[in-house]
Amino acid sequence: QVQLVESGGGLVQAGGSLILSCAASGSFRFNGMGWYRQAPGKQRELVAAISTGGRTTYTDSVKGRFTISRDNAKNTVYLQMNSLNVEDTAAYYCNTLSRPFWDWGQGTQVTVSS
Repeated sequence: QVQLVESGGGLVQAGGSLILSCAASGSFRFNGMGWYRQAPGKQRELVAAISTGGRTTYTDSVKGRFTISRDNAKNTVYLQMNSLNVEDTAAYYCNTLSRPFWDWGQGTQVTVSS
């Protein structure tokens, strides 16, 4: 079972930027990967996805602001987040795009202040 460790979150002012990282304990070169987020009282949602070939998709609310990328050699997925707003406040997780999911990591908290 691959273990996932997210990092890079923090407290940032609106308009600021953060880069999140997700390190996998094993190879994910054959898996599409995604960044998910869960805000208090809300369901977890997929915000960015990257296929094995590097094709990316985004939920509408983050298009043009977030960029997902992957480094298969380092077994790491990244999420560059720009122009952050308070609605981006959530715990962020990475995982595969399709079931069965790997065990969820602890996530990394992103808090955007106005």
